[in-house]
Amino acid sequence: MEYKWLHWAKELQSIAQAGLAFSATDYDRDRYIKIRDLSVEILHEYTEIDHKKIRELFASETGYQTPKVDIRASVINDGKILLVKEKVDGRWSMPGGWADVNSSPSESAVRECLEEAGAKVQPLRIIAIHLANRHNASELPYTIYKIIIECELEEKVFVENTETLGAEFFDPADLPPLSRSRTSADQIRLCFEAKKHKQFETIFD
Repeated sequence: MEYKWLHWAKELQSIAQAGLAFSATDYDRDRYIKIRDLSVEILHEYTEIDHKKIRELFASETGYQTPKVDIRASVINDGKILLVKEKVDGRWSMPGGWADVNSSPSESAVRECLEEAGAKVQPLRIIAIHLANRHNASELPYTIYKIIIECELEEKVFVENTETLGAEFFDPADLPPLSRSRTSADQIRLCFEAKKHKQFETIFD
C-alpha cells in the first residue's frame, strides 16, 4: 500500500503540472509553481533524494500528467520462472522496465527479455495490468501501470549488460529476495496461475 505522504505529494504534483499547462494568467502560474515546490519539499522530507534529483525526476515534466508504463515478462519453463538480478539493488525481478516510445507492449517485453536476460521469447497474452502502488512496494514519485505479459521461451544465453547481474529460473516455492518495487511474490503466483489455465482472464487494477 502506498504511503499517504507519497500519495499527497503525487496528487499535488499532478495538480500543479496540469495547472501550469493550462493556466492563463501569471498569477495562477505562480500559485501552481508554489504547489509544485511543496510537493518537492514533501518528497525531500520523507526520502533521501536531494531537491535537484527530485525536480529532475518528478517536477520537470510539462503538460497533463499521465501514468508511466512498466512492462514485465512472465517466462515460465519446466515449472520455473525466469528472474533477473538487478544491479541497482542486488535483488531479483521478472525481466522488464519502462515502455519505450514507439514500441508496443509486446515489443517492449521481447526487448527487455533479450537485453536483461539474453532470452528470446514469443509474447502470448497479457496476464495483468496493475496499478503498481496497490501491488508493489515503492516510493517512486509516479503513478505506474504495470503490464505483465506471458511469454514463451525460445532460447536463453545471458550476456553481461548495464542493468542486470544474472538471469536464472526459479521454483515458485524457492524464490530469491525480490526487488519488490518491480516484482512481488503475489505477481509471480499470478503468473503461475495464468500458466495453468488457458482460459485465464486478464486481471486489472
